[in-house]
Amino acid sequence: MDVILLERVAKLGQMGDVVSVKQGYARNFLLPAGKALRATKGNMESFEHRKAQLEVQNLETKKEAEEVAIKLDGQQFIVIRSASDAGSLYGSVTNRDAADAATEAGFGVDKKQMVLEAPIKELGVHKIIVRLHPEVDCTVEVNVARSTEEAELQASGKSIQELAAEAEAEAEFEIAELFDDIGSAALDDLEAAVTTSEETEAATEGEADDL
Repeated sequence: MDVILLERVAKLGQMGDVVSVKQGYARNFLLPAGKALRATKGNMESFEHRKAQLEVQNLETKKEAEEVAIKLDGQQFIVIRSASDAGSLYGSVTNRDAADAATEAGFGVDKKQMVLEAPIKELGVHKIIVRLHPEVDCTVEVNVARSTEEAELQASGKSIQELAAEAEAEAEFEIAELFDDIGSAALDDLEAAVTTSEETEAATEGEADDL
């Protein structure tokens, strides 16, 4: 099906371009979303009359999007989820979750603007493209962690593997200290026992000499 694009569509064309697309894509997305019109003679004439107006509207919305992009670009949003020790989520984080996190932080972002090729299924800091306008993108980060504390550590640049390794090393250190304490206590007991034995033996010898 041939359609006239009413705005720039990624990987398809610019405003005013006549492009061929699959009927399902046109009927289910481009046409109902107001991004295109069927490329009929009447629609093409109508577009030519509306072109100047559409270009002005596009410039206005683009300017607004650019202002939002300046504030939004580089922001990091925390999403708390349950996960295994290996970092695999019990579930996933979707574009809706990312949009909700951004909205809670004070940014009005719609889930459709979050460009996420597949749901996030691992702990960590993930970059997501936000398409605020057909010609304006920015990038945000979604910090998926099991707790706020873990999110802070991940934000500092530590991966879940590094955090797990540190936790394991700390546990091993505590165990080693425990054994050292036990060993020191046992040595103290042994030294005390030897001292007591020597004192007892000396006392016995002293009594023998008196006899």
